[in-house]
Amino acid sequence: MSLGLLLALLGIAPPANAAVELPGGKKNFVVSLGSLRDGSRENWTRLGTYAFDANGTVTARTYLWNQKTPVAREKTGTTPDLSCATNANDSRTHVRRCETLTAGGFKGAPAETRTGTYTTRTDASGVQLVHITWQIGQAWSEQWAVTLTPDRTLARLDYRFNTLATHGYAYGSNAEFTTRRAMSSVLAFPGTLKQDITSWAKDKVGTSTGQTFQHRQFRMCTTATHCLTYVQPSSTAACQKTGGCPNYGGGTTADVTSIQYHLLKMSSYDRRDSLWHWCTCLAMERNEFCYTGNSHVKPMLQIIDDNGNFHGWVGAEASFYPSSAGEPRYSDMLATFRITTFR
Repeated sequence: MSLGLLLALLGIAPPANAAVELPGGKKNFVVSLGSLRDGSRENWTRLGTYAFDANGTVTARTYLWNQKTPVAREKTGTTPDLSCATNANDSRTHVRRCETLTAGGFKGAPAETRTGTYTTRTDASGVQLVHITWQIGQAWSEQWAVTLTPDRTLARLDYRFNTLATHGYAYGSNAEFTTRRAMSSVLAFPGTLKQDITSWAKDKVGTSTGQTFQHRQFRMCTTATHCLTYVQPSSTAACQKTGGCPNYGGGTTADVTSIQYHLLKMSSYDRRDSLWHWCTCLAMERNEFCYTGNSHVKPMLQIIDDNGNFHGWVGAEASFYPSSAGEPRYSDMLATFRITTFR
């Protein structure tokens, strides 16, 4: 039983500066949140950090992508070199040599900062719960259940409820937010990374769990060593004739179902990485080498344990349809996800 709960049961107010138990004993968390609802076109995703203090306060610094204020994709300034990319149209082993894109705003610092208070307690089943109340202009609170790795170097927060968000993932340790791993460490990671994702597209929310992320299939660039690339040779679900590739996709004579992937380190001084991917056939349909249409841009933050070891990412998709014709918000793609071994 926590000291705060014991004092409450005894009717004794805790000291004004009484220490609050950190969630899982960890202070720094990377967090992905989403408000994703069927039929809504006011969905949003957030990605950022929660910093907990033992005095009972918590500070969030987050990026926000909202269908009400869509932003265009941004060029990152990184183009893979010829060691990991190609200028050829028909390669099935190297990605096309295109400048990597990311979600608008992710090249800079988070636009949002908010503060709040938190409490922790242990429920009847022995699970620690953390409850956060944000001090903003509207009611916003959230609750997570805490789980630790067997070696207790990493905490996972499992979504219980949130006043504004419908889905979320969070992981934390006592490593500073400036601690991250290079792309070489990501490529060499020995574990099996799996993705759990809740996504919104075309007015529908969908969920996928346990999909293996093939990080060891990526190729490291010799010059741009902060960039990894991979061509998935084929897909049985994406890049189909009925999914936007009527002339070149799966089910056509050409039957091109490959997917172009770029995985990019966004900064050497924080946890930011970014994933960009698109079906090769979509560029072919537009007679383009580099696809300029509705590609997937997925900002991510590395999950790092107390010892500075890499355990994957939490991420958010913020792919807004790049046209104002018709009903552009119908074709947006948003998601909250995690790619990790600790699920």
